[in-house]
Formats: sequence, C-alpha cells, structure tokens
Amino acid sequence: MLELELFLNFGVPLLILLLAYFLGSYIERRHFRKIRERESALHGYPIMTFEDTPDTWRVGSSTLVSGSVVVSLDYFKRVIAGLRASVGGRIKTYEPLLDRARREALLRMAESAKGSGYDAVVNVRLETSRLANSRGNGNGTAGVEMLAFGTALKLDRK
Repeated sequence: MLELELFLNFGVPLLILLLAYFLGSYIERRHFRKIRERESALHGYPIMTFEDTPDTWRVGSSTLVSGSVVVSLDYFKRVIAGLRASVGGRIKTYEPLLDRARREALLRMAESAKGSGYDAVVNVRLETSRLANSRGNGNGTAGVEMLAFGTALKLDRK
C-alpha cells in the first residue's frame, strides 16, 4: 500500500514530466527543422527593416502583409522556467520559444507576400505578446504570440 502511494505521489508526476520533456523536445526539434527548410526555400527573398527602398527599385504597388504565430512551452520547460524565475537570472528555456516564434512569424509574413506576387517586404516590424497561463493568477507563461508585419512591394520590371 505504501509503495502504491509513493508511486502515485512521486512516480506519476515524474513520468508526466519525463514524457513532457521528451515529447516537447521532439516537437521543438521538428518545428526547427521545418523552419530551416522553409527559410531555405525563401533564401534571397528581400525582407528588410528599413523604410526606404533602394534607389534602383521602381515600386509598382504595395500592401500591408503580416504573419503571426502563438507558440507554447511544454510542461517540463514551464516547470524549469518557474524554478529559475523564483531565484532570478536568465531563463534559457524561453529563448528557443522566442526564436521559433520570431522565425515562424517572419516566414508566414514572407510566404504571404511572395504567394500574393510581391517581390520584397520592407519596413518589417515585430510585436510580441505574452500569454498568461490559464490559472489566471498571472504566474508563468503559457506561451508567446509573435506578430511580424511590413510593407510588401511589387516592383516594376521596366
């Protein structure tokens, strides 16, 4: 009876944490792999943060384009981040989350522009929003929303 109680109190939560760690790591690696593939496909497509276009560009038309994504931390990393936040310092588990969100939002924006026939995106900006966890107590983060937006340009080829 004592062994069952110990297993239920410590073993099951430990198994859940391990499962969350391995599953979350797998999903994160797969997402990064897909991001790298999509970035390779867009290699050479101009995405710039400056407002002015080069003097040699003749802009035919423009429109606002955007891409957004919401990415969540797995349970294991959320627990580790909570422990780290309680003692202060750099929370390394959030860094891949922000990197994935930033790259995914930029990719979605660029794919939207290119898919609509635009030749480049200028004046690119990023906005980030933290999503509080569902407990409503304000502690921790369930994930992050990243919004990338810019001006897509269709260039005259004359």
